[in-house]
Amino acid sequence: MTYFGSAVLALLTLGQAVATSPLDQAATRQFLLTGKVVTIKTLSKGVTKPRRVTLTDGTLTHDAVFQSVEEYKSIERFPTGRVEFDFRDSWHFNIAAFELARVVGLEGMVPACVEREIQNESGSLCWWVTWKWDEQMRVQQKLRPPDTVDWQRQWDVMRVFRELVDDTDRNQTNMLITEDWRVWMVDFSRAFRKTKELRAPAQLKSCPKTLLERIRVLDEPTVRAAVGGHLRPAEIAALLVRRKLIVEHFDALIAQKGADAVLF
Repeated sequence: MTYFGSAVLALLTLGQAVATSPLDQAATRQFLLTGKVVTIKTLSKGVTKPRRVTLTDGTLTHDAVFQSVEEYKSIERFPTGRVEFDFRDSWHFNIAAFELARVVGLEGMVPACVEREIQNESGSLCWWVTWKWDEQMRVQQKLRPPDTVDWQRQWDVMRVFRELVDDTDRNQTNMLITEDWRVWMVDFSRAFRKTKELRAPAQLKSCPKTLLERIRVLDEPTVRAAVGGHLRPAEIAALLVRRKLIVEHFDALIAQKGADAVLF
């Protein structure tokens, strides 16, 4: 994908190729669906034991990440002390996140992901982003992006999407950074909770105008058409409530500060 000098402009532009892929969006998805499996290796990072799968179509050879986790608990207690009821960890959420990102114009921040069977298991197969650092590495190495304004705007976008999908596991190791300083979100297996509130509304300070308008018009038929095969009715209902709260939050900010101070 050509880097436009603004990562935010790139991620909000529809129809572009996937990160580091010579293919367009449709061809990338087809590659993931039909590419021949060459090798499979379990990754060292990730509690869900994701696998790195090398695929080839005879011309292109590239990797993808396969997750088959499907776990449900009425109560999950985390080492931090946090308790979650009705806990679900699912590969379906990876595909739902990508499909929803496409609807709101953020396929430049969430890699392409499809449903596929690998080693007799159904799961999500997502394009491998060729990254240089994850956020943990960047912080540890005290690296600063060359364009701090663009970097902040990417974070603003990420926070909006995190609230929309209610991603409870957006940590530094699943925020990948490419050499041209674009941020990619991977691993959504613990997103799409049934929460009908925003977890961190104070962090929603700015938003691209295009993104807000696409969230504003997001309705139930559109969401069901995009993710109905991967989300349950209660998960879709909660998403639509959060959509409404995000719009109301930014409308209130605009009324208070003015559009120029909130939208870009």
